[in-house]
Amino acid sequence: MSVNVERRVVDPGDADYVEQAWQLKERIRAEEGVLRQRRGFFENAYKRSTVYLFVDRADRGTLVGFAAVRRDGYILFLAVDDAYQGEGFGEALVARVAEDYSSVTCHARTTNRDAIRFYQHIGFTIERRIDNYYEDGGDAYYLKLGEEEGLADRLSKLLGG
Repeated sequence: MSVNVERRVVDPGDADYVEQAWQLKERIRAEEGVLRQRRGFFENAYKRSTVYLFVDRADRGTLVGFAAVRRDGYILFLAVDDAYQGEGFGEALVARVAEDYSSVTCHARTTNRDAIRFYQHIGFTIERRIDNYYEDGGDAYYLKLGEEEGLADRLSKLLGG
C-alpha cells in the first residue's frame, strides 16, 4: 500500500466523499456491470452508514476505495478504484470493518465471480442464495465473514495494526 494513502472514517449523517464514492461506483458499474444502484438510493444509504475510506493525499485527495457499513456490520458497498486494485485496499477495508463489528456480512451478485472469489479468499462463506434479490431481478448470495478464532486479527494485520 502506498504511504501517501490515508485511512478516514465518515460518520453517519456526513456526506463527505459521497460524490467521489458515487463517481467511483459508477465507473465500476460502467466497466464491470455491477453496483447498479440508483443515485438516490446510493446517497441515502451512504449518508446513513459509517463509511471507511482510503484517500490518496499525493493525488489531490482522490478516493482510492470505500466501504459503506450499516450499524449491524453489513457492508452495503465496497469499491476500490481500478488503479489501486491488487494492492490490498479491499482486504484492508474489510479488516477495518471487522475491527468495529462482531459480525460482518454482505450480498454479492451470483454472477459477480470476482467479488465472490475476493470475499471467499478473505474468509467469507456463502450462507444462502436469494433469488430476485436485486431490482433488475438478479440473484444474490448472502455472505458472512467466518468466525474462526483469529480471523479479525489476521485481517487487522493488513492494516498494519
